[in-house]
Amino acid sequence: MNWKNIKAYLKFTRLQRAGILILFLIIIMLQLIYFFVDFTQKETFFSNKEQWLSLQNEINEAKLIHKNESHTVKSFNPNFISDYKGYKLGLSVKEMDRLLEFRKENKFVNSAEEFQEVTKVSDSLLATISPFFKFPDWIKNKSNFKSEKKEYAQKADFKKEVIKVLDINQASPEDLIKIYGIGEALSARIIKQREIVGYFVSMEQMNEIWGLSADVVAELNSHFKVVLPSDSKKIAINDASLKELSQFSYFRYALAKQIVTYRSMNGNFNNIEDLSKIKGFPVEKAKIIALYLEF
Repeated sequence: MNWKNIKAYLKFTRLQRAGILILFLIIIMLQLIYFFVDFTQKETFFSNKEQWLSLQNEINEAKLIHKNESHTVKSFNPNFISDYKGYKLGLSVKEMDRLLEFRKENKFVNSAEEFQEVTKVSDSLLATISPFFKFPDWIKNKSNFKSEKKEYAQKADFKKEVIKVLDINQASPEDLIKIYGIGEALSARIIKQREIVGYFVSMEQMNEIWGLSADVVAELNSHFKVVLPSDSKKIAINDASLKELSQFSYFRYALAKQIVTYRSMNGNFNNIEDLSKIKGFPVEKAKIIALYLEF
């Protein structure tokens, strides 16, 4: 090989030599850093590892306490559990359906045994949820009531208790709740219906209120009667305007309009039978409606 040719490749300018020198210095510095600097990872972030673990344990305990508190089952009446409540308690869809069908007949379960008989829940589930069942006080003390009644009946000077009959149009929610089978919801429903019709004219109107069974209606009839308010006014069916008739709870606007039209074309109504001839008239309620009208 010609040395002169090789030598030509090794000729550098002053700037090139300076660049090569700087490059070598950089390489040497990197090598020194590599050999003398410790690159092993230090657990600086976890220097307080024990404190972090302690804090995390406290957080987990707080979550567990909150979870237990939020899932604490409170006492409840099993007659009124909803589908969601039943699901949370572990009842199947079929078991809830059996209970709802039973309740549609206005019947009540009065013990854990009756609840199991109706819903067919397992013994294990019943043992879990039955401690939270809460029945009315009169059911718990039913045996005491019976024994007291028997002892009282055996007395020589026994006198039958006189039932105080109240005016249904003046009855308060507290008065209604005293009736067996009526709770806050049903008492509120009766009061609401009274507000809608203005005042009751017959105890038969209790049959129109949804949720009242025949037995409960019979109890109401034995404790209440209808007393028409002193300021009650009947609707003059032959003189009332369309607006007045449409505001009557038993009439709709369409029926009120037909009454006015019929009256203008055929003359006055003489009785409820004439009025019931109009199409759409609630014939099944004619007897009640007649008590609100004046012919």
